[in-house]
Formats: sequence, C-alpha cells, structure tokens
Amino acid sequence: MTAAGLARLEEELKSLKTVERPAVIRAIAEAREHGDLSENAEYHAARERQSFIEGRVAELEDIISRAQVIDISQLSGDIVRFGAVVTLADEDTDDEAVYQIVGAHEAEIRSGRLSVHSPLARALIGKHIGDSVEVSTPGGSKSYEIVDVRYS
Repeated sequence: MTAAGLARLEEELKSLKTVERPAVIRAIAEAREHGDLSENAEYHAARERQSFIEGRVAELEDIISRAQVIDISQLSGDIVRFGAVVTLADEDTDDEAVYQIVGAHEAEIRSGRLSVHSPLARALIGKHIGDSVEVSTPGGSKSYEIVDVRYS
C-alpha cells in the first residue's frame, strides 16, 4: 500500500469513529423515544447503519494493522513496479491514459489508481518504457505502449 492510500484509510476510520458513530448513536436514541421498536422504521434503519459502520471500522482496523507501506519516493527508473505512475498509449486509437499502480484497498479506477492485482497492472509490472503489453478485456484483446514511467 502507498503512504497516501494508508492516509486515506486512516482518515476514513477517523471519520467513522468521530462523526458517523456518534451520529448513529444519537439517531438510535431518538428513534427509541418514538415508542414501539418492533414497528419503528427509523430505529431499524439506524441499527442497520450502525451495523454497517461497526463492520467497516473493524475492516479498516484490520487492513491498517496488516498494511505494508511502500515509500514510492525512494523508487526510480523506467521499469514498471508497484507505485509507478504509468502513461499508456492505446495502440489502436493513440489515446493516452495515466494510471498509478497501487494496493487493492486503495484502487479506484476513476481516480487513475489501478489495483496491482488487475489484469492490466499484472501485464505492466516488470516492463520498460517503449514496451508493448497486450491485455485480455471483456471487449477483446487490447494493446498498449508504455509511454512514460515515473515515481512521485
């Protein structure tokens, strides 16, 4: 996991514990004041939200406790490794895309963070600038050329 990814998970955990958890406790208390709990939709919704929050807190605490943080600022070169920011050119359309190869728990494709376990990342690992990679996708095989590799 990258240091930035760990920081995002720690921030989410802090928010759940300091903001979300107290808010749901207040919502449960308010719903209890409305009387019969067996038919109280607000109470059941608040309990369901509490269950989700507690599950996510436990999950985040587990992930954070087992995280291995890689300091990508110490890496350099033109070989694609974990943490690399890779610029790819689609060999069919010449469209360029930029992805950072990150841990599974911090991946978010819309933000350009690609899981190290994804087919594209696995195809890129160990390759150099100028190499071509072919990746099987649901829409068929795609070929990309590695235009740039940087670590930041």
